[in-house]
Amino acid sequence: MPQQLSIDIIENRLDAHSARELSPRIFSRHAAVALILREKPGAEVDILFIRRAERNGDPWSGHMAFPGGHLEAADASLKKAAIRETSEEIGIDLTAARYLGPLDHQDANPRGRNLNMLIAPHVFVLDSAQSPSLNYEVAETVWTPFNPIFAGDNHTTEERIISGEPTAFGGYRIKGQHFVWGLTYRMLHSFCSVIDSNWSPPA
Repeated sequence: MPQQLSIDIIENRLDAHSARELSPRIFSRHAAVALILREKPGAEVDILFIRRAERNGDPWSGHMAFPGGHLEAADASLKKAAIRETSEEIGIDLTAARYLGPLDHQDANPRGRNLNMLIAPHVFVLDSAQSPSLNYEVAETVWTPFNPIFAGDNHTTEERIISGEPTAFGGYRIKGQHFVWGLTYRMLHSFCSVIDSNWSPPA
């Protein structure tokens, strides 16, 4: 049985982690996302997801995701891009949040788009409550306990139509109605592996 997580445990594991960085030169686009945590009474940890708005041309339209977006010329770093994008998308200010560190870079090749993208996840902790304010890119924010994800308790499969064919994908069912899969699912697995080097994805 996986251990009950706390912010202190997660922070210690991230402190000891050296994130894998991919060469930015081989990617046509660079982006960053924020994994935002909060600790509730009893040391229970919540994690924040967004549900992306339904938008034509967005390869992740309607998906569950982490707030974030593309690196812009004014951004001093990918971490700064994650902070800016989070503020723009959901109105949460991460400048005063506790920064726990980066996770391994991910590569993404959105279906139907001729581009390859580097995505840098960064982990933050909100020590005080903030009310979200959503822009046009986000339909909903969802806080959910992280421990059931880490333990695999809410892992399941769901079919998606890919190139006209139904294909089964692994993912996490949260709040009974949202399915976290794809790139966000992959980033969650990277996060869990940092927390526990013996962690393995649910079968």
